[in-house]
Amino acid sequence: MSNELTREIIGAAIEVHRHIGPGLLEAIYEECLVSELQRKGLKLSNQHSLPLTYKGKQLNSVYRLDLLVENQVIVELKSVDNLSGLHKAQLLTYLKLARLRYGLLLNFNVPVMRKGIVRMLND
Repeated sequence: MSNELTREIIGAAIEVHRHIGPGLLEAIYEECLVSELQRKGLKLSNQHSLPLTYKGKQLNSVYRLDLLVENQVIVELKSVDNLSGLHKAQLLTYLKLARLRYGLLLNFNVPVMRKGIVRMLND
């Protein structure tokens, strides 16, 4: 992942947060972030279905990624008081299942957006 791509995603998140602030539902942030990223000309899929297999068998259940940007970065959105280890584990699991290396965990329920950004790598 290029630093430029993550910078663009983070910049878009900061722009959304600057305009509407903390305290809203995750779905609102998702809709606004999708709009910002599309305005930047980035290819993305929101509520992207990620099939789930167990011991080689395709399950009926799927994971839903909040955003998949340029088929390279999974972006998981939150609007919570504090990010927990469970939120980070969720994103890491998504990265492993999708066989992708880079993820961003963005919590919009913070006074300043930069305090709600976690970069993750699936090594």
